[in-house]
Amino acid sequence: MKRSNKVIAILLLVMVSGVVAKAQLNPSGAQYYVNEYIANPAHAGNFKGFRFNGGFRSLWNNFPGSPVSQSLTGEYGFNKVGLGLNIANESAGLLRQTRVVGTYSYRINLDEEGQKLNFGLSGGLMSQRLDQNDVQGNSDDPMIGLYNNRETYIDGDFGIAYTSNRLSVQAAIPNLKSFLKKDLIKLADVPTFYSAISYKMGLGQGMNAVMLEPKFAYRGVRGLDNLWDLGMQVEVADRLLSFTGIYHSTKNATFGFGIDFKKKYLLSGLYSIQTSDFAGYANGNFELNLRISFGQREKEAPKKELVEEKN
Repeated sequence: MKRSNKVIAILLLVMVSGVVAKAQLNPSGAQYYVNEYIANPAHAGNFKGFRFNGGFRSLWNNFPGSPVSQSLTGEYGFNKVGLGLNIANESAGLLRQTRVVGTYSYRINLDEEGQKLNFGLSGGLMSQRLDQNDVQGNSDDPMIGLYNNRETYIDGDFGIAYTSNRLSVQAAIPNLKSFLKKDLIKLADVPTFYSAISYKMGLGQGMNAVMLEPKFAYRGVRGLDNLWDLGMQVEVADRLLSFTGIYHSTKNATFGFGIDFKKKYLLSGLYSIQTSDFAGYANGNFELNLRISFGQREKEAPKKELVEEKN
């Protein structure tokens, strides 16, 4: 009985300090600018050709059992269709979670000036397990076996996005299994929706041009108040360098820097300050992302539209 109580205590610790604190309150910073596909399947394949993204995120001061996540996405866009593969692996305490989904997206061209309506649907498998090697005590406790004997289940996401040369408006429902089946038992709360609006503005010309993209995101997490994020990305030197800043309603912020070499090889780093409620227990987390592109971007706004008119 005592052993079972220990296992229950460990599971509760994972729920409170691991998964909820990191995965839900602080989602991947890459989803706002670097790789929007991971938040909304409608963005899969909005690049003509192939694109691959790899991401790694961990606490800055990595103590045993602290949350760590890895992600890998691949996309291919052609004509009006986009195909994608999204693989995500997360660990926090004893919990190991792996999710693999494939994505189909379709774009409707609204005019010849770059306005599009994008739809995306993902489907795949989700697996959640407890790592018996990290159990302090009897790893053969029946509670661990019962949890690990759960079947891998089917999951997916749905998203829609309106995009133009300047404006982007999007909304997505992640974790469709949980959304459609309210009584689904989960180890922790999950995201219920994601929405965002952004607008691109250009200042100057040539190598001195500056691209600004403010963004407002509004998202839900089951069992918590809805959250919002207000960010800005600045691109300079013909979009070679980018600087990102995002303030979250959880009273923390994310800062990032990226370099996009030849518009094919993007390397970015992001640092998120810990949410105020957990600031006394752990430092923020560091995220590293690498993107490789083969092909041509969708038609960008003509320079004359992104350049501020001179009086």
